[in-house]
Amino acid sequence: MVHTAFDISQLIATSPYKINAVESYGHDLLISSSDGCLRIYSPESTASTTHDVVYGTLELRKEAYVLQRTIKGFSKKPMVAMEVVAARELLISLSEAIAVHRLPNLEIVAVIGKAKGANAYSWEERRGLLCFARQKRLSIYRHDGGRGFVEIKELSVPDTVKSMSWCGENICLGLTRKVYMILNVTSGTLSEVFSSGRNALPLVVSLPSGELLLGKDKVGVIVDQNGKLVQEGRICWSEAPAAVVIRKPYAIALLPRHVEIRSLRFPYPLIQTVVLRNVRCLVRSNNTVIVAQDNSVHGLFLVPLGAQIVQVTASGDFEEALALCKMLPPEDLNLRTAKEQSIHIRYAHSLFESGSYEEAMDHFFQSQVDITHVLFLYPSLTLPKSSTVAEADKFLDFAGDALSRASSDMSDDFGTPFSPSMETDERLGLESKKMSHNTLMSLIKFLQKKRFNIIEKATAEVTEEVVSYAVGDQTSRPNITIRGRLDNPKNSAARDMAAILDTALVQALLLTEQSSAAIELMKGLNYCDVEICEDFFLKRNQHLCMIELYKCNSMHREALQLLLELVEGSKFGTHNAEIHQNFKPEMIIDYLKPLCEIDPMLALEFSIPVLESCPTQTIELFLSANIPADLVNSYLKQHAPKLQATYLEQMLALNENGISANLQNEMVQIYFSEVLDWQAKLSSEEKWDEKDYSPTRKKLLSALESISGSKSEVLLKQLPQNALYEERAILLGKMNQHELALSIYVHKLHVPQLALSYCDRVYESGLHQHSSRTYSSNIYLTLLQIYLNPRRTTKKFEKQINNLISSVNTSIPKVSSWNLIKTKGGRLSKKIAEIEGAADTNISPGSTDNGKSDGDTDDMVEEEGSNIMIDEVLDLLGQRWDRIHGAHALKLLPKETKLQNLLPFLGPLVKKSSEAYRNLLVIKNLREKENLQVKDELYKHRKTVVKITGESMCSLCNKKIGTSVFAVYPNGQTIVHFVCFRDSQNMKVISKGTPLRR
Repeated sequence: MVHTAFDISQLIATSPYKINAVESYGHDLLISSSDGCLRIYSPESTASTTHDVVYGTLELRKEAYVLQRTIKGFSKKPMVAMEVVAARELLISLSEAIAVHRLPNLEIVAVIGKAKGANAYSWEERRGLLCFARQKRLSIYRHDGGRGFVEIKELSVPDTVKSMSWCGENICLGLTRKVYMILNVTSGTLSEVFSSGRNALPLVVSLPSGELLLGKDKVGVIVDQNGKLVQEGRICWSEAPAAVVIRKPYAIALLPRHVEIRSLRFPYPLIQTVVLRNVRCLVRSNNTVIVAQDNSVHGLFLVPLGAQIVQVTASGDFEEALALCKMLPPEDLNLRTAKEQSIHIRYAHSLFESGSYEEAMDHFFQSQVDITHVLFLYPSLTLPKSSTVAEADKFLDFAGDALSRASSDMSDDFGTPFSPSMETDERLGLESKKMSHNTLMSLIKFLQKKRFNIIEKATAEVTEEVVSYAVGDQTSRPNITIRGRLDNPKNSAARDMAAILDTALVQALLLTEQSSAAIELMKGLNYCDVEICEDFFLKRNQHLCMIELYKCNSMHREALQLLLELVEGSKFGTHNAEIHQNFKPEMIIDYLKPLCEIDPMLALEFSIPVLESCPTQTIELFLSANIPADLVNSYLKQHAPKLQATYLEQMLALNENGISANLQNEMVQIYFSEVLDWQAKLSSEEKWDEKDYSPTRKKLLSALESISGSKSEVLLKQLPQNALYEERAILLGKMNQHELALSIYVHKLHVPQLALSYCDRVYESGLHQHSSRTYSSNIYLTLLQIYLNPRRTTKKFEKQINNLISSVNTSIPKVSSWNLIKTKGGRLSKKIAEIEGAADTNISPGSTDNGKSDGDTDDMVEEEGSNIMIDEVLDLLGQRWDRIHGAHALKLLPKETKLQNLLPFLGPLVKKSSEAYRNLLVIKNLREKENLQVKDELYKHRKTVVKITGESMCSLCNKKIGTSVFAVYPNGQTIVHFVCFRDSQNMKVISKGTPLRR
């Protein structure tokens, strides 16, 4: 877009002779005229100055120049070109040859005679190389300091060179035959680039980026140093230029009727046109572009960048304005920043209104504008009230002031920055457009880019407050939530800004149907405003977002209440049609996991509804959170007694050792009470049957058998007289009343198999507890006696039960009644006793004699003979022959018992006893043999003879033994004094001595 980039000023109005070439040095102009003279012009204001000046620091001035000095005969022929090398204070001129003069006094440094007839040259400043072309030859010289120039290479080219320029290690040549070629100086290879067009002469211009601008008729083609085309590298001029100079960021071209100025930034737009005719040359100076006509000289002075920025911004060319801002000098960094921010804001608003939302947000982001300024464009978003909202206006005022200071020569045409206080009607008119999907998506990207720094600042303030409190400032203690936020924080601009950002971001995410992204935002560290977000979520049924909102703000009760309602609604299908999420009880458990350590009572309160539906997960929750079981049990007992048994069951199943004896007893008592109520109800309806087992009764029986710490005496008192016999048997067994327990299994329940299982448990328990094996095996004899004397044991059972109930603490003898029978050595019993005595290690040898005679036993058996349970007796003996003392069992059997029926009992018993006898006999013989071997070895050792002579020496002190008391080591060869042996015991030294003579 056209704007004024250069101011034109006439420096020399009239020259007496036609101007051939022009250059500048410091603030002076060097003009070569057609008369061969070199004329030096100086600014009129400095023409009378006589003091020394440093030309390197001077620039051309925008004023009239006057003739200061004339050097006649500077060139014999018209000057073709002239160039000042300011860094080396040299003036290179091309006339009939190339001459080099020292500035500022113009002493001759060198005249390159070989350059006679040269038509073009190019200077390379970094290495001090001078390349010139003469006819079809190319010569390269190097400046050798004060000693002039030294030729280093000469190369051949296909045609006469019209234009040339260095490009790194190469030289680009524009030849007469209108073609461009790249010459590699090192290797001398030539490569053709493209033709220079039909009409215009070749034109090679070096760009500041190191690339080349090659003229092709009306087009300037940009190539790299190797001649390859650069993408989008074409500058289109109005006409074919005769010369082009670069004054960053512009390219100035000399056209037949005017001077054209274009931007070097794609698409290379036209910036300015300066109408000047009969221009002979165009030269770039240090701060100016010199335009020389036939008899006058003009200067194109670059308008200050600040003023250009104002012009370009006012015209709406924001890209060009930003490019100009990047060219501001480093010392104006603050001004540059302010300009860029203001331009980005203006550009963003322009793009936003035109529908380029993403590009607009990119510029808002680059402007570093406050997010509230952008959020004003979205009036439908509800934002928290904050004092930081007004900061956007202050920011824009500062940016506008910065631009107003841009140029002292030009009034600020920038206009008033965009104001958030837009007209209400206009905002309402644009509301639907600004809340569209595309606008919201662009806003989301913008807020996400800004979020990291804003949240980081807010978090840093939280950390600073916590540290400040920790080191001593305890005026107000900060309350930290589970996600690092502060409850009731102090006023903070950073946290207010974070709240505005997160509140707007979560609304935008949900308005664009990005529920999952909104939930992830709520799960992380966020500063969303609770009231605004709560209302927004409720209107849109975003319950998961609501739960996460409560959670991150430590509003756990509200979150759990909502979650519980959703779970119940999902369970009974009472959700609204808009709700698609299936809420499960496991979600409550997952929520409670981190809460157990923070607020265990609240966790217990909301775990009750899910304990029944998810008992295992709930108990695992209590275990993982290390909540005391007593606390959980007491809470359930008070608020949910029906779930108490469920909790205790799961607790015992998952961690049997982790539940105390009190809790086990309490679980048993719960079962016991339920079973009693159930039995009483059935009894009142006359439907009770001892073989009925409800689920609770099964649990009670299992608990009574597995739990060892139950209070059997207390429970036994509560049992009815004529029911629940199995429970009574288990409780009596816990009290070691085995005979009573077995009597119940046999005579009340009539289940001999239960009695046998009971005996097995008692026997195995005795083995594990390393108790008396005799006592453990006696339990089978007790059962045997019950089978043999059913009426007597029944009467005794009723009597002892009555006594036990009346006085629970009365000690009941634990020895069974079978001990009342006295052993009488019959022939058969003596034989069995001898067999079992031989197998003493495998059969328990305990005695059951209690003083009664065998005749008494016979009388007792005969008294009850009609009711003997002989089949059960024989089954017991056949199944458990290896656990029953054979002799004692035979004494209890009636006389009429047939030996044939006892074969299952006596057969394996005799066989095992015989095997044991044979094994023991073998062991006995082996022991005797071993004893003989030991005795034989002892006799051999006793035969050893030690002979002491006058030459026998002590192995320790190396003195003769003589008649002293001595000692002999077990090897039979080493002898020592007894005193030496005694002293050496601590040292444990054994050395070889003199061989003994036998």
